[in-house]
Amino acid sequence: MADIRHRMVAILPKLRAFAHSLARTTDGADDLVQATCEKALRAADTWVEGTRLDSWMFRIMQNQWIDQKRRARPQMTIDSDSASPLMGEDGARTVEARMTLKSVRDFIDELPEEQRAVLVLVCVEELSYREAAEVLDVPLGTVMSRLSRARSTLIEAVEGERRVRRTGVSS
Repeated sequence: MADIRHRMVAILPKLRAFAHSLARTTDGADDLVQATCEKALRAADTWVEGTRLDSWMFRIMQNQWIDQKRRARPQMTIDSDSASPLMGEDGARTVEARMTLKSVRDFIDELPEEQRAVLVLVCVEELSYREAAEVLDVPLGTVMSRLSRARSTLIEAVEGERRVRRTGVSS
């Protein structure tokens, strides 16, 4: 049991990133991580040594998220993340980079939940398509098509944003 606890601590940043992609708020993500860890500790005897602990916990988190959504009423999301300036930065480049990052985050937040979850698991958490399919309990082909749609949507959105910034005119 102590070994699984140490491993869980090591993957907390990954869990938090996935939780944030689902909950979309820092507080919601923190609550989701806590609930996931509690469930994982209660069910630690069901985890099979030699399998990926992060995939097992992502699956628990996905199920926890679904359960929470079924119980919850819609809530307003507030992003409490803030960025502070660093000494020696090129101001124009920093502003541009932050604007781009904010835009991409916003575009990801606008994706349908199914596409957003697949995108984060595969592109951020670096799970294989098969592992993401297991976490989400969907066929492999579904992961591939959702990821393809998510990537296409993001590319179109980012390219449209760049056109607007360059020309000052939206299409």
